[in-house]
Amino acid sequence: MTDETTGNSDPFAAFLDYQGRSLQEIWDQFTPAARKDGDAPGAVAWGDMADWADAGRKLQAMWLEFMSGAGAPAGGPAPFDPAQFMLMSQGWMEAAQDGLAAQARLAEDGVKLWQGLLGASVAQTGAEPELPRKDRRFSDPAWRNNPAFALLHQTYLMLAEYFVSAAQRVEGVDPEKKEQLVFATRALVEAMSPDNFLLTNPVVLQRTIDTKGENLVKGMRHLIADLTRGQLTHTDPDAFRLGENIAITPGKVVHQTPLFQLIQYSPSTKEVLETPLVIFPPWINRFYILDLTPKKSFIKWAVDQGLTVFVVSWKSADASMRDVVWDDYIRAQIEAIDVVRERLGTKSVHAIGYCVAGTTLAATLAILARRGEADRVASATFFTAQVDFEQAGELRNFIDDGQLEMIGSLAQDGYLDGRYMAATFNLLRGRDLIWNYVVNNYLLGEDYPAFDLLHWNGDVTNLPAKWHAAYLRDLYQGNKLVVPDALEADGTPIDLTKIETPIYIQAGREDHIAPAASVWRMTRHVRGDTTFVLAGSGHIAGVVNHPDAGKYQYWTGDTTAVSLDDFVAGATEHKGSWWPHWRAWIEGLGGKMVAAKGRRVPGGNGDKVIEDAPGSYVKAR
Repeated sequence: MTDETTGNSDPFAAFLDYQGRSLQEIWDQFTPAARKDGDAPGAVAWGDMADWADAGRKLQAMWLEFMSGAGAPAGGPAPFDPAQFMLMSQGWMEAAQDGLAAQARLAEDGVKLWQGLLGASVAQTGAEPELPRKDRRFSDPAWRNNPAFALLHQTYLMLAEYFVSAAQRVEGVDPEKKEQLVFATRALVEAMSPDNFLLTNPVVLQRTIDTKGENLVKGMRHLIADLTRGQLTHTDPDAFRLGENIAITPGKVVHQTPLFQLIQYSPSTKEVLETPLVIFPPWINRFYILDLTPKKSFIKWAVDQGLTVFVVSWKSADASMRDVVWDDYIRAQIEAIDVVRERLGTKSVHAIGYCVAGTTLAATLAILARRGEADRVASATFFTAQVDFEQAGELRNFIDDGQLEMIGSLAQDGYLDGRYMAATFNLLRGRDLIWNYVVNNYLLGEDYPAFDLLHWNGDVTNLPAKWHAAYLRDLYQGNKLVVPDALEADGTPIDLTKIETPIYIQAGREDHIAPAASVWRMTRHVRGDTTFVLAGSGHIAGVVNHPDAGKYQYWTGDTTAVSLDDFVAGATEHKGSWWPHWRAWIEGLGGKMVAAKGRRVPGGNGDKVIEDAPGSYVKAR
């Protein structure tokens, strides 16, 4: 789609251009040379003109320095989030073009109309009006107390509802294309919100007046830093250090390959369950989502529950991994299982797979079963993992043929820059993870918060291009994993119906990445004893929910129910974390306790290890 004013085909670049022109308008107003002698500064008191002029000079100098190339990242433009990603998503943007062209012009004209009201002097009524539409983006009283801004945001909300409704009513198109159209419509109307723009956000205008433009100077520093970094910043980048205040559970790296490091954590109890636990986190993120601060760490909690815990730390892809495919990750899981068994002299392990690593664990179990080696895994737990992708949710909007081709073109040197994947997940929740930060970081000039989960969210990993393309094509597009023997790995056909291992499945009620209805479908494809638990919250908070926090809830019920809706209808709600329920399930599978000594203590007498946890792979960029 092309912005008719600028001719720019990138919506976010057009947004930046508009913001830049808004800055120029303000600069022109408070620069003395822009006014004739005796001119009033306008409807607002501009304060000390020296301060305003200084702010303007800072803005101009920073932007000119960046545009001259002094701040540009080495190796060319970075995949700024979300600007470059919008280009990558040209497929569904074009799909939306025909259906939205008239509406977009209507919205643009409407916004311009209400922007014109800002130049008029509007009397304050003193009474806060009762408005028909509520939205937390406009919760500040400034959006209601001034009639112009009240009408502006209410008109926007009305048009936004109309756009989405119109997209939902489109007939005569393929259902997947219609879903893409609705998704694109929501993304576009969120980008058009008046709170995203300097001259149509009364909170930003007031902050600009109060600080004499210093908020814009600070915001410009944030913007330039993000453009240079190639990624939108959500949290204070200096607040956390791996091994210092996050990922600090004591342990050692006991095994290493070109693809992963295996970390064993030191016991905190005198006795431990004989059968060890090995956790496979997704390689699209860093493993320490399960080892944030001690008060949130699943790993530390599991260690304190008397489990011998191993975790795989995957290597972020580089050029050496250009030929890595799904078979390699399956072989890696089997290798990790065997290393743990041999190291501790146990027959089997309990295994956990999170998200994509859970999908892979299901394939691993099927292969072991086909080979007659299923007894290597005593139980398998799946955190928000899908095997049936028919109802895979909004991520399906990014996997048509045109988008896969575009993604392939972005994979330089055989791997996909993790910033593109981060942009994908951010766009799924654009209002919260993109535009909220555009307003706070760039317009209001707010300081970044220190938030461990957001720090992890921005700590991206690169993906092997061959694996990524095949995964999207075979699973998201083809849904082949649930078709017996439609796929094979490491020379063995994959048939999920061969799996008879005891299974625990956790899904998040509000998960937008692996929807609960999609995760539920695993219960229909495996043959082992299966326990399904529905947790409150989403893809991350639904998993990372320490019992001490006393947050959320979970539901247990009949895993043989026909559908998730039927499960929910008959389920029992329990307050708090589901972790103790899972630990009781593990205990119910049997197994004796043994002394926490010998190689149960990594790095002890005679035990050769590689390095301290969290290891070096998690720190590689």
